[in-house]
Amino acid sequence: MTTTARRSVWTLQILLAAFFLVAAAGPKLVGQAYAVEIFDAIGIGQWFRLFVGLVELAGAIALLIPRLAGLAALGLVATMVGAAFTQLLVLGTPVLALTPLLLCALNGVVAWVRRAEIGALLPQIRALAAA
Repeated sequence: MTTTARRSVWTLQILLAAFFLVAAAGPKLVGQAYAVEIFDAIGIGQWFRLFVGLVELAGAIALLIPRLAGLAALGLVATMVGAAFTQLLVLGTPVLALTPLLLCALNGVVAWVRRAEIGALLPQIRALAAA
């Protein structure tokens, strides 16, 4: 990977981490009224708001750790797919599904670029699961 490409991916990772920390996880974890309303409308309970907030927080932090960045991006792709489906099918707000779909695509770029690092982690994950 060229120096320019490496810098571009790191810039994207930093921007994504900042977004997930401030705009995604933060409101959920502090109980901002809008976040509480959305999770009330989803109907699963506020525990799910906290769970999603913690997942997003962990993903934001892991995006900044070189060894974990690819796996974090992959996890955030899955989280954003779930968010988009929730906006479309549960909340009935297709326009609001665009943001998680964009975040899904951007995290997908990071996961793709860092796919070798994800592959290197898989044997370690399997070993932990077998223990």
